[in-house]
Amino acid sequence: MAVVVTARTGMYAMVITMMRRFAMGVEYDGTAYCGWQRQPHAPSVQALVEKAVSRVADHALQVVCAGRTDTGVHATGQVIHFETGADRTNRSWLLGTNANLPRDIRSQWVLPAETGFHARFSALARSYRYIILNQSVGSALWRDRVCWEHRQLDEHRMQQGACYLVGEHDFTSFRSLACQAKNPVRTIENLRVTRNGKYLTIDVVANAFLHHMVRTIAGVLIAVGSGEKKPDWIQEVLECRDRKKSGVTAPASGLYLVGVRYPREFGFPAGGDLPLPGQTGKNPCRAS
Repeated sequence: MAVVVTARTGMYAMVITMMRRFAMGVEYDGTAYCGWQRQPHAPSVQALVEKAVSRVADHALQVVCAGRTDTGVHATGQVIHFETGADRTNRSWLLGTNANLPRDIRSQWVLPAETGFHARFSALARSYRYIILNQSVGSALWRDRVCWEHRQLDEHRMQQGACYLVGEHDFTSFRSLACQAKNPVRTIENLRVTRNGKYLTIDVVANAFLHHMVRTIAGVLIAVGSGEKKPDWIQEVLECRDRKKSGVTAPASGLYLVGVRYPREFGFPAGGDLPLPGQTGKNPCRAS
């Protein structure tokens, strides 16, 4: 038995129903939002997704995400879960949700999930991509979707420095002062810097991330790529465990949550694509 509030009438109703859990892949342009998390006085991605899914379910519900993105950060591979007693097909959830969302937010897939599945706690790893437009002038079209850097960047120096961050480390130097995580230790599985013409991509995979961690990594790598710092400076920053030593946090506009990895038995699709794909394959920071 469950008590629900219908989204259209706002009336309470006592119903006997079997609650089911669903997983959903979500893509969004974060430019217009205060981030993923619901806020009382600013538009958020979570609030709009909950409103859209609630209309399809015909009762109010809440969603849980794999990773809370900040203001201006985008996603092609966000994953959420929600519970409902509504009887809808996967296709109905997908089309109905998208019909009630603005054009800069889209559900990409919907699948039934096991009761034990949790979008955040079941995740084994998360993948982020940071895109840098490396040319003398900025872009009118990509201004909110990349980080513009006018200085010529050396991707080989950046990759050399990036390798100091791979593995399990205390990332205190790479998190914001407002970060609320109790434990600053994280494990980076892979960190790759790739050039595709005038674009550089920084792809990072880790078990979890601290607040502003990827953007701080990007800022440090830009300092190395520009020649401002040497690659081994990154090791010094890591070991000193002092956020003040790591310098500028790179802009949110270049950051994308591109995928969340779960145990194979859940059978969820891989993360979303980006128009500027980075390399995949062997980790450049590990010996073959």
